[in-house]
Amino acid sequence: MVMFLFLVVALAVVVAAVTLAVVGGGESGPLPEVAPERLRDPLPEDRPVDRADLESLRFPVAPRGYRMADVDDALGRVAAELAERDARIADLESALAGARAAAAPTVPARPDEPGQEGRR
Repeated sequence: MVMFLFLVVALAVVVAAVTLAVVGGGESGPLPEVAPERLRDPLPEDRPVDRADLESLRFPVAPRGYRMADVDDALGRVAAELAERDARIADLESALAGARAAAAPTVPARPDEPGQEGRR
């Protein structure tokens, strides 16, 4: 019987503590706002991603590790920007090769031209 009364009193104390915590939750109201399901994208939207952005990138921890959707979004963004940079580099390299080919002399110098006799 004593154990039963102890459990009833303990239950009443727990209920009272929870009620006070919910009702008197501080300045923010009875309960704090729930964290969003997904956080905002931590990568900059107004400029390309650089090395410092990736080094400072930290994902919020979820019950079983990281939120897969957050990691997938970040990796997708980085992959798209790398593909865009690779395409830009390929375009610039082909333009440079074309410019070098156009600047290269097309006719070799002949030995019978004036000023070429003394160079043999």
